[in-house]
Amino acid sequence: MSTEALLEQIGKLTLVEAADLVKKMEDKFGISAAAPVAVAAVGAAPAGAGAAEEASTFNVILKGFDSAKKIEVIKLVREITGLGLADAKGLVEAGGKAVKEGVAKAEADDLKKKFEGAGAQIELKAS
Repeated sequence: MSTEALLEQIGKLTLVEAADLVKKMEDKFGISAAAPVAVAAVGAAPAGAGAAEEASTFNVILKGFDSAKKIEVIKLVREITGLGLADAKGLVEAGGKAVKEGVAKAEADDLKKKFEGAGAQIELKAS
C-alpha cells in the first residue's frame, strides 16, 4: 500500500476511529503523540506572553513642543510628574526625555492627548 493510499484511508476514519488508531500506534511503537504537542505549546506560551507584556506598558517621551506654548507644556509636566518648576522646565527644554515611564496603554494615550493639546510632540515607546 502506498503512502497516498494510506493517507486516503486515514482521512476516511471517524474521529473515534482516528483516536483509537493513535492509541494503538502509541502502544505498538512506544511513542506518545501528545508529548510533541505539549512541548510546542509550552515553548510557544512564554513568547506570546512576553510580546503581550512588552506591549502593555509604555514610556511617554516628550520629543518637542511649540515654543509659543512652552509655559503650558511646563505646567502640564509639573502636573503629571509632580516636579518643581526648575526641574519641569529642564525636562521640557532638554527634549527626548521620558515624562512618565511604565504606564498602561490607556494612560499613555490619555497623556499623549493632553500633551498634544498643550502643544507638545509625544512619542510612546513600549517599555
